[in-house]
Amino acid sequence: MTQASHRFSHIVVHSPALDGSRRVTEGDVILGVASHLDDVVEILRLADLDQIDIEESEHIEWQGGGPDEWPGLTEHPQE
Repeated sequence: MTQASHRFSHIVVHSPALDGSRRVTEGDVILGVASHLDDVVEILRLADLDQIDIEESEHIEWQGGGPDEWPGLTEHPQE
């Protein structure tokens, strides 16, 4: 088993908050807060978990809707 494969613990993308953002956790550790699917990808990349298929992985639990569910947020914020 490689180091990366044993690191794939249970990732949870939590139900949307009132503002539509979603916490991303690995076990008891908060990895970040996502406002879009791209944010989840970046959060996992920064946690060295970017080998996970975000939309179809058995390692990710999507609570309160799947990867396409971002209520209250319709566009990527402009900077």
